[in-house]
Amino acid sequence: MGEVIANIVKLYDYLLKRTDPRVRDYPLMQSPIQMTLILLGYVFCVLYTGPRFMANRKPYNLSTAMVVYNFCMVLFNAYIVYEFLMSGWGTTYTWRCDLCDPSSSPQALRMVRAAYMFYFSKYIELLDTVFFVLRKKHSQVTFLHIFHHSFMPWSWWWGITLTPAGGMGSFHAMVNSMVHVIMYTYYGLSAAGPRFQKYLWWKKYMTAIQLTQFIVVSVHISQYYFMEKCDYQVPIFIHLIWIYGMFFFVLFSNFWIQAYVKGKRLPVAKDEKPKQNGFANGEAAPVANGKHLENGTVHNSNGFAANGKVKEV
Repeated sequence: MGEVIANIVKLYDYLLKRTDPRVRDYPLMQSPIQMTLILLGYVFCVLYTGPRFMANRKPYNLSTAMVVYNFCMVLFNAYIVYEFLMSGWGTTYTWRCDLCDPSSSPQALRMVRAAYMFYFSKYIELLDTVFFVLRKKHSQVTFLHIFHHSFMPWSWWWGITLTPAGGMGSFHAMVNSMVHVIMYTYYGLSAAGPRFQKYLWWKKYMTAIQLTQFIVVSVHISQYYFMEKCDYQVPIFIHLIWIYGMFFFVLFSNFWIQAYVKGKRLPVAKDEKPKQNGFANGEAAPVANGKHLENGTVHNSNGFAANGKVKEV
């Protein structure tokens, strides 16, 4: 037992020594213990503490808070995209075998900052789940929802500590931030109330945007496997990005088939009577605060799909 503990301590010390010195002074970057405890606490709160707290309480009306939150996330993600572009993707990168720059040049440090902001944004996104719990939307707190929200910040901690931030491994972060600008714009307008429903005609294209994201990311990272030589510093992250992209592509493809190809969200014939439980013409009838009634249809709110088990990421 003592030997096992000693080996764990050695591994821990090795990982700390491998940490990119340029990120050590950023919050939550000094040790994996801090971020692991936060994420474990998040899982415990949204699966146990939160539901128990809300058990005998009415759902909170958080429309104003959600509007502010969503549009703040739009601005933050737009700024992250801008920083990724200015620190390499829109300036010096080739969009092929782009290596990490481990130097302390102004552009390299700017890339480090952009990568850290993307990492930190994943902690802010934990509020997505908090809103669900406080609004008693427990059906939307699915396994995939929890997995995505906890796995992304956990994996990105290792990504920007063991690997110098940047290079071709940062492409998916920039694309994901672009998608989040679109997604949080939609959810901000949706939370603003029924008067904005007429501006949300592009709702059905949200899944198409997600599928496009995963295709673009997977195709870009797949270049690594066909190049004669690409000395990317930590190839394991290339493999993880590819697996992650393909996993969610399959997931969202299944959602697209169930929702649109098999007609679960297609309009019904005009002579068919409107369905009960909040449905009319195959779509959820809009209700107060720009939300949609649940009980049998796909319902989007801050990026999650109930019953479809899909999180818009």
